[in-house]
Amino acid sequence: MAGALRAELDGLALIDHHCHGAVTADLTPGEFESLITEGDAWPGVSSFDSPVGVAVRRHCAPVLDLPRHAPADRYLARRTELGWREVNRRFLAAAGAEAFCVDTGYAPHRLTGPAELAEAAGARAYEVVRLESVAEAVLAGGVEPGEYAGVFRSAAQAAVRRPSVVGVKSVAAYRTGFALDPARPTDAEVTAAVRRLLASGGGRLADPVLVRHLLWTAVDLGLPLQLHVGLGDNDLRLHRSDPALLTDWLHATSGTVPVLLLHCWPYQRQAGYLAAVFEQVYLDVGLALHYTGPARSRAILEEALEITPFRKLLYSSDAYGVAEFHHLGALSFRQGLAALLQERVDADELSLPDALRIAAWTGRDNARRLYGLPVSDHGRD
Repeated sequence: MAGALRAELDGLALIDHHCHGAVTADLTPGEFESLITEGDAWPGVSSFDSPVGVAVRRHCAPVLDLPRHAPADRYLARRTELGWREVNRRFLAAAGAEAFCVDTGYAPHRLTGPAELAEAAGARAYEVVRLESVAEAVLAGGVEPGEYAGVFRSAAQAAVRRPSVVGVKSVAAYRTGFALDPARPTDAEVTAAVRRLLASGGGRLADPVLVRHLLWTAVDLGLPLQLHVGLGDNDLRLHRSDPALLTDWLHATSGTVPVLLLHCWPYQRQAGYLAAVFEQVYLDVGLALHYTGPARSRAILEEALEITPFRKLLYSSDAYGVAEFHHLGALSFRQGLAALLQERVDADELSLPDALRIAAWTGRDNARRLYGLPVSDHGRD
């Protein structure tokens, strides 16, 4: 009985509802260390000397046929020996996912696309359209300020019509933060904002009016909307990414599209509150899971689940660059959720059938329902 939850989660074919591709090149030691941190490289300091670095050596080394806690230099040498294709295949298969929803809008490195990711993992893959990338392509194309709103709308509609697309995403947290006027901007406001942006040389979509317009365009598209929240690289101003700042906008968009708060650390409690009081809000704690590893994933999941309805929590890895993160995110989720659910069953706060149902909901079924994904006909289920 005590092992039923762990066995259920170990055997559950997950849906990773937000991730990125893995690099398609062999990495130097410096390149690998750069990809396992959200920070900058510090001379004389190794990224392996961090919670995520220790978790990689402990939990990823055996996938490469190395002993647990293998030294960093030996780990990197083995990676090179196997080559990137085999490394990606091993870790993506080890993640045990039936499907990946892949954000294709951020690719400073050459990454596997959804089809390549699916083939390596023996799974299915879908696409999530990053709307800032669509908007910036429109602006770079020389659009007239008064035509921008219509051209962007048409470009976004064309992007989501691709058969593999299941959702859209915004990185408003990076560009402006969430302390935005919740109202839909007028056409005149949008035109004036585009004129200002183009006069300053164009580039990143960081004007508050244009970010508001993007978010309302996302609502009009009718697909689930993913929003980056919290943890990210140093381009983010963390205090501006508290999802509680979205409260008025969530009131204004009630009854429209599902809003999925991604990652959320250290704001997982605020995100849980929003999921509890707004019918359209869902969350995950991806990214935080592989950066803390199994050692702390339970604590993060416990906070996320304090008041979150069980049909509102999803699994994601937000893995980017190194395929280790697809595996490590899945492992951390499985172990952390199994431990916290088992404790509640042992304390008679939860029945075992309820706990097994919650495990399946959060790991797979909530994502199936929200994104309209088919039931898997292969792999673990």
